[in-house]
Amino acid sequence: MAEHRQSRKRRYITWGVAGAAVLAGAGIAAQTSMAATTWPAQKTYTGRAFDACTAPSQAAMKAWKTDGYYGGAAVYVGGKNRGCAQPNLTASWVKSVNTAGWKLIPLYVGAQPPCQTGSSPEKITAATATSLGATDGADAVAKAAALGMKAGSPIYLDMEAYDITDKACNDAVLAYVRSFTKTLRAKVYRGGYYGFSSSSAKAIATATNKTDLPGNLWYALWDKKDTTTTDWPWGATQFTNHSRGHQYLVNSKETRGGYTITVDRDAWDAPVAIVG
Repeated sequence: MAEHRQSRKRRYITWGVAGAAVLAGAGIAAQTSMAATTWPAQKTYTGRAFDACTAPSQAAMKAWKTDGYYGGAAVYVGGKNRGCAQPNLTASWVKSVNTAGWKLIPLYVGAQPPCQTGSSPEKITAATATSLGATDGADAVAKAAALGMKAGSPIYLDMEAYDITDKACNDAVLAYVRSFTKTLRAKVYRGGYYGFSSSSAKAIATATNKTDLPGNLWYALWDKKDTTTTDWPWGATQFTNHSRGHQYLVNSKETRGGYTITVDRDAWDAPVAIVG
């Protein structure tokens, strides 16, 4: 996700400024407690995944699947801060790559923190955090559903790096995240979250009040370690039961089956989209 919402230069600056450095039962309960209907069985994938700024062509996806290195792929389903156009990302593309065996990881680039460096098309404020979270949550579900990702699928909210020691800023972000996740669950979609281990993901993992926070955490820690366990930065009992993703390498230019794509690498042990 090194360039997927912001310029690479801005992203590295933001991350550097922010810092370089749910209990399992609660996470499971949070996923189901607000649903008025029976939840579909969770679809989980454990293995290697990648995320690219633009969803690759069907031909590239076929070639990369034949190569066999990756089994999962993250796709940017929406959000005003989504950084790249998605000419390939359609319902037919989703159906085709799912049939080919790909496990898809829906990612939504919603509003960004009020204290974040630089400008964003959509930013959170203290006054709008809750209403904006609900609006974006509903939009995320609509976008995912239009692509053929069914109820029971996760949607991972992308939150870039920010200064979590800024209490007013952090409070606004958490209010937005809670509202976003609550809206997802009301529509029977699972809550997920992407953030940095030094800031935005840390804010979720270390929050004292776990109410309405997402039950699946995808942490960016660029240590080149393909794992979701040995470098897990928080308590061993947090986000267990297939609830972790780890982005461990960014901007990796790779050629597979004759197609070259620049991707970020992920170790994955978490829910993926339900398609079909």
